[in-house]
This record gives sequence, structure tokens and C-alpha cells, in this order.
Amino acid sequence: MSQTKVENIWYTRCPVPTPLGLAAREGWIDKEFAADGITIKTLQDTQDPDIRESHYDHRLPHSFRQGGNVPAIWARANGTDTKVIGLNWVDEAQLILALPGSGITSPADLKGKRIALPRNAISIDHQRASALRGIIVTLETAGLTDKDVELIDFDVPVAPVGEGWAGWSTGRRVAYSTEFDALNSGKVDAIFVKGARGYEAAITNGTTIVYDIRNHPDRKVRANNGAPRPITVDGALLRERPDLVVRFLGRILAVDAWAKTHEAETVAYIAKESGSTDEWVRKAYGTGNNVHLQQGTDLDPLNIEALSGYKDFLLKWGFLKADFDVNDWIDPNPLQQLLSGEAKKAA
Repeated sequence: MSQTKVENIWYTRCPVPTPLGLAAREGWIDKEFAADGITIKTLQDTQDPDIRESHYDHRLPHSFRQGGNVPAIWARANGTDTKVIGLNWVDEAQLILALPGSGITSPADLKGKRIALPRNAISIDHQRASALRGIIVTLETAGLTDKDVELIDFDVPVAPVGEGWAGWSTGRRVAYSTEFDALNSGKVDAIFVKGARGYEAAITNGTTIVYDIRNHPDRKVRANNGAPRPITVDGALLRERPDLVVRFLGRILAVDAWAKTHEAETVAYIAKESGSTDEWVRKAYGTGNNVHLQQGTDLDPLNIEALSGYKDFLLKWGFLKADFDVNDWIDPNPLQQLLSGEAKKAA
């Protein structure tokens, strides 16, 4: 039986720490398939809006994606034929901020306050989902709920042409400028930001960090759009050419060992990818300056449970049209095949 011929493989990643991005940056994916005559393409380099939209709906054949999990979950809930073949967990700063002198210094102080909730005119509003999760989790640490605060909707301006694209949540605008405008003008009492650019903005604006969800002791509670980050592949490619999927995933899996011995290069790449600097990447990602030690790929049951729990959150709050079983969404075979091969080599 002849194999399905594949001429192109597409991939997309978010502007955040991803092993897929690091593997691509090192040229490993191109090299892996060069002898096969397979061209590797990335959504970040195309100007076709229909192809770019696959960053959200993952409808592009022969494609892989790694990044925020909200679009991946949303696409699967909409019936898109994808499979999760790996997960990566990097704890990132998830901050609730208030102005100094506001009297808000702890989650309990948020009771009765106005908290900004962004709204974006895109296919699936991952920024809104992320902010809402951060707000709800922070409130729950003080025994509060959304009923104890006023959530204030505000529209985030669309980035002008040339300032990033749909897959890049903040484009190249000043990070969280709309949120900080609302906070500084007194329209809201607290806002949510995350990641390196959010952490930098929090400090440079002199705000009070009310709570960093990264410090919550329960990993399942810390789950948000940024963790865990799934590696997804279109189902047809996995069924028809599982050999190519295993090879692609193998290049991502190799990032773990490389990053552990290339700290500076890993941090520098993440800084470039996220539009930040080495300093803020080290402060915002990981815990204790260890982001280079968090570039592994697994299907840890705890990470799967966290992903499922966050899916339930998205369903509860109306971000998804339908429910599905996260365990059924996962295909462990490519990763198991790679790990089995490594074990045999070690033996």
C-alpha cells in the first residue's frame, strides 16, 4: 500500500516559549525533512488571511500547532479533526494589578471593585478567556466569586496592518496599553496581564501586584491559556503518515536536552519571540530563573487533567459551543514510540 505523498508541512506557534518554536529556530525541522523533498512552511511567514486563520481553527492540512490552548480547545470543540500529541508546561506570570494607594493589596481587597475584562474582535477571544480565568482564580483564593466584583468589558483596538497578525495577541503595540489606560483613568480598579511583556508593563507602570497566579500551589488551578501548551496535528496527517508525525515530534522532543545546556540561547530566543528582553523573560517565565529547564514535552496525567479542567472552565463561561473528552483528543502513540526508541538506545 502506497503512502500518501506529502509535499508541504505547515506549522504555527504563538509568540511565547514553545519547544516547537525553538526546534524551528535551530533549523532542526527543515533539516529533518530536507531529504524527503518536503517543504516546511510557517503561518507566521504567510500573508494569506485564510491560511493565517488556521492558527485558530487548525483547518490547514498537514499542519502542526503549539501555543495557547484556548484556540486549540475551541477548534476541537467546533469539530475540527485534530489530535494532541504532546504538552509543554511553562509557568508564566499571571498578574492582577492595582494602583498604589488604591487600598488593593490582596485578593480579598477586590471585593466590590471593578475589574477590566478585555474583548477582542477575533475568532476566539483567547485574551478574554485568559483574563477571566486569572480573575476568577484570584477571587477564589479569597473565597470570592464573580458576583462579588463588577467585571467591566472594554474593547481592545485591532492592531494596524504591519503590527503583527491574528496569532500574535498583542501585535507590536505597547503591551496592555488599553488595560493600563482604563486603570490609570479610574475606569477600573484592577486589571489582568501576563507573560514577559505584561510583567514588564506592571513594573514600569509602578502598579501593585495584587496576586501572581503563578504562585498558586495547585498546578490545575494555575492552568490557563499559556499552560499547558498542546502540540496538535491535523488528524488526517496522523492517520495517513504517522511516520512524519513521529519525526516532527522527535525534533520538538529533542529541545528539552538542548535547552538545559543552552540557557542563554533559550532565553534570547524567547525574548525575541515574545517581543521582550532577556531580563523580563527570566522574571516572567518559569520559577527561579529556570525557563530553560521547562522546555520538555510530555503527556503527564496531571497536565492532561489540568488541560481538561481548563476546557471545562471555557465551556462553563460560554467560550465553547460543545463539550468533548480531552482524553479522547489525545493520541499518545507518537510520543510513546519516541520514548520507547530512546529507552532502547539507552539500554
